[in-house]
Amino acid sequence: MAQQSSAQVASSQKALMLEMKSLQEEPVEGFKITLVDEADLYNWEVAIFGPPNTHYEGGYFKARIKFPIDYPYSPPTFRFLTKMWHPNIYEAVSPLLSFTHLALTRVLTAVVWRRGNGDVCISILHPPVDDPQSGELPSERWNPTQNVRTILLSVISLLNEPNTFSPANVDASVMYRKWRDSKGKDREYAEIIRKQVLATKAEAERDGVKVPTTLAEYCVRTRAPALDEGSDLLYDDYYDDEDLEDEDGEDCCYDEDDSGNEES
Repeated sequence: MAQQSSAQVASSQKALMLEMKSLQEEPVEGFKITLVDEADLYNWEVAIFGPPNTHYEGGYFKARIKFPIDYPYSPPTFRFLTKMWHPNIYEAVSPLLSFTHLALTRVLTAVVWRRGNGDVCISILHPPVDDPQSGELPSERWNPTQNVRTILLSVISLLNEPNTFSPANVDASVMYRKWRDSKGKDREYAEIIRKQVLATKAEAERDGVKVPTTLAEYCVRTRAPALDEGSDLLYDDYYDDEDLEDEDGEDCCYDEDDSGNEES
């Protein structure tokens, strides 16, 4: 058992180091990836810049990705640290609010508190099990061919086009549908997000981060700071040349006409 666990750790660390190096050399537009602690490859910090021409434009959102030891055979979790109002992101609910206003039992309150923590609810992050009651096909769930890059692209797509069929935040889902069905005339959903975006500006200033506000700035590929070359986590022997080939000529993945949030 110990040998199996050790082999899993070595395999997952190799996979994560390769992915981190790839993302440093060719970042995903709108994201900045760093390690929470250089001694721990299993916890990543993510800075997300709100895409232009969407409700989240100008926003600076922080998140954490936590990987299991058997990655990539099991999916990581993706949790927003910044408060987010979105149909597919669990909203934090305080225990006091749960008791006094929702009249929940201690058990239900614990469940709400545990799940109401910014976790992203998206098919790609669900374990690859056959669960007919979920309404998801096995092919929509996690599989070992997925990686951090596909997760980031899925998250940014989810921000622009929420899934209202199985929401994690029912109230946000109802508001979003009202905004969408009214073609932007019902502004409650948009106003909540606007206030959250404004609240992130102070944190961006504290972190010394310049948030992109135009499509040109958003699509500029910037090289992330490299890990400390003296770190014990970096071994040149782990990297294969074919895994590190650059893909030249790749266009920005974000299309101004494909935001999914036009108020027309």
